[in-house]
Amino acid sequence: MEKKVITAMKKAGKPVKAGEIAKVLGMENKEVSKVFQELKKQGKIESPKRCYYALSE
Repeated sequence: MEKKVITAMKKAGKPVKAGEIAKVLGMENKEVSKVFQELKKQGKIESPKRCYYALSE
C-alpha cells in the first residue's frame, strides 16, 4: 500500500492532498490518510503546507 501511494506521489510531482491520491488509486480518503501518517512517522514524506504532502528529499 505504501509503495502505491509513494509511486502516485512521484507521478504527481507536486505536493498532493490525500483525496487526490485516493482518486488516482481508487481508495478511500481515510485509507490514504492512514498511509500518509505512517509515512510521515517514518520520515518518507513531509507536509509543506496544511493538508498537503510531498516526498522527503
